Amino acid sequence: MRSFPTARLAGALLAGITCAATAHDGAHHGGIPTAKNQAVMAPFDIVHTRISTQGNAAIFHMAVSGSAGSSHPAKSGKLAGSSVFSYVWPTSLDPSVVGFEAKTGILAFAVTAHPDFDDTPLFDENGDGRLDNDGDVWHSHWVVLKPDAQCGKDALKVVDIPEGGKPRLPKTWPGLPLLIDSPGWSPAFKDGSVDVRVPFDDIGVVEASSFDGVTAALRVNASVHSPLLCVANVFKVASGNLSLPGKVNK
Repeated sequence: MRSFPTARLAGALLAGITCAATAHDGAHHGGIPTAKNQAVMAPFDIVHTRISTQGNAAIFHMAVSGSAGSSHPAKSGKLAGSSVFSYVWPTSLDPSVVGFEAKTGILAFAVTAHPDFDDTPLFDENGDGRLDNDGDVWHSHWVVLKPDAQCGKDALKVVDIPEGGKPRLPKTWPGLPLLIDSPGWSPAFKDGSVDVRVPFDDIGVVEASSFDGVTAALRVNASVHSPLLCVANVFKVASGNLSLPGKVNK
């Protein structure tokens, strides 16, 4: 299978979250090293974030102080108000690189789990022969993010597609009224890390980009309406200020 804004806005969004960027572990080379924070749930307590390349593929890597992927949202039994847990790499890449309209927001790669809905209609992640019941299996997305006051002061959302809108979309767009792609690149979890290998037509564009790392919970709007999917709770940011300091292969 194949599964943010300005520093000022980021500072407001992350007020009260402490995350000192210091060297953590000699085993983690390059990227963004981040100090442990005991106030953050260990499965989402980022200690290292990196994007590197091999041939035409980018490898998205994130390490945490606990067991990566071990914590899932509680099932609510309904879409409205349900939660999404995520490991996210915000990037400086333009959304057009993966098939969205250009300059529509902040392009981020994300690994997510959510037990109350399935948004990967092309893939059977749990291998049971059904394509619509495996949202709680960790899987990958591209998302385009923008701030929206309806999500909370200085909070972000996955960009909505207005009714009747026909924006440019990736071929693996899952049919939701959002700028989201479900490309099917499978995340690999091992102890305290998650890695995803993602091929690109133009790897040079990726190699020239910058990135950050975020762990967060998102929430589906209780009215299931625009804004449909808001960033409800930021657990931790690798840089501490969402400044995208990471450089690919460095």
